[in-house]
Amino acid sequence: MPVRPTAAPLLLATLLTATALSACGSGSGSDPDTVKVSFKQSTDNSIRVMDTYLGEMKKEFEKANPGKKVELVPIKAPDSEYYTKLQQMLRSPKTAPDLVYEDTFLINSDITSGYLKPLDPYLDKWPDWNQFIDTAQSAAKAQDGKTYGVPDGTDTRGLWFDKGIFKKAGLPADWQPKTWDEVLAAARTIKAKVPGVTPLNVYTGKPAGEAATMQGFEMLLYGTGDGTSDPLYDTASKKWIAGSRAFKDALSFVHTVYKEKLGPDVSDALDPNFPTNVRGELMPKGKLGINLDGSWLPQDWLKGAGHEWPEWSRKLGLAYMPTQTGQAPGKVSMSGGWTWSIPAKASNPDLAFKFIETMQTKANARKWYIANSGIAVRKDVASDPGYVKAQPGIKFFTDLVASTHYRPAYPAYPKVSTAIQEAMEGVTTGDSSVDKAASGYDEELKTATDNQVIRK
Repeated sequence: MPVRPTAAPLLLATLLTATALSACGSGSGSDPDTVKVSFKQSTDNSIRVMDTYLGEMKKEFEKANPGKKVELVPIKAPDSEYYTKLQQMLRSPKTAPDLVYEDTFLINSDITSGYLKPLDPYLDKWPDWNQFIDTAQSAAKAQDGKTYGVPDGTDTRGLWFDKGIFKKAGLPADWQPKTWDEVLAAARTIKAKVPGVTPLNVYTGKPAGEAATMQGFEMLLYGTGDGTSDPLYDTASKKWIAGSRAFKDALSFVHTVYKEKLGPDVSDALDPNFPTNVRGELMPKGKLGINLDGSWLPQDWLKGAGHEWPEWSRKLGLAYMPTQTGQAPGKVSMSGGWTWSIPAKASNPDLAFKFIETMQTKANARKWYIANSGIAVRKDVASDPGYVKAQPGIKFFTDLVASTHYRPAYPAYPKVSTAIQEAMEGVTTGDSSVDKAASGYDEELKTATDNQVIRK
């Protein structure tokens, strides 16, 4: 288990956060000609994909709008801390930026809290909005029917595997498992025949945050049924699902990975920086056999990105994540993404949307999708040969959109996600059996959803 921070670092972190928020908010509404743009900055100092892109957009915007300025306000923090700091900023007009980067899984929580401004008056007058695919347009739509964000792409997930490790293990270079058992069988083969490498990575536990829930657990859970009904949320009754066999089956897979030592050491798996280590160290150095992960990984390996690895497309293979027993539709993916939203307490909302329009021209959107290995949500970019052929893997992950799933984007979801992470952590460390962890989840689910639960 990770060592808990002492009181001194916690106090220091609190002071630093307060200082950062104060600095961000000083004179937030004092300049009507400056748009303040807050975004998530990578904790890896060598990764500056977003910084570089926004720097280019800043120059373009300021050139096209003489007298107007863009002030970039990065928040350097792991995912879970970013969400916390962002919400702190959104609470006051003194600290609220004009434009914020919102993860679609959290956006409804911020909408319900009254932190964001509906964008429909802007979208109704913006011709480019018609280029966004339906699922993208609904990604930031709340239960009130209003839209609170403009997505800058989506993502899909699958299995990345190291061809060199597979060759040593006697596994095929065109590997494509048909069931969960075949994924585990490949990991067991790697463990037996290729010492010194991690056979299989499945993100787990609270330190990994939403990466554990979405890249890990939900890629399993959504592969348990027939692909037509949501195993996490019952849309007919509008209630969250507890007591399901599917939940226990997904948890059993995680339990097996760590009990049989097919995954990383538990101390590594529960390190909040582990996802960064996977992309920056384990995969480029040939130390990881199979990685259940997202479409965006190559952004770290591109020229000038920090962990430059031009050989990745030759050394890695791609396979879709199979359903549990190979049942139709045969493959599973989860999709999410981020949106640009305007805080309810923003000082310059009109200028903020104008900056969104700059970022979301066809040319600039394509530039961003390629730079961050994102999946296009604009129809005109998705059909552009320049995008499709920009880098290996784009077609594979774009094709998965047809069989992908989206998380239930309701206000309770972040709490539900945390409950999932706790259950995963229990079976990862061995502190809980599958049944005990699942029962604990059911109890947490009742609390997280105000008892809006149905048993299946």
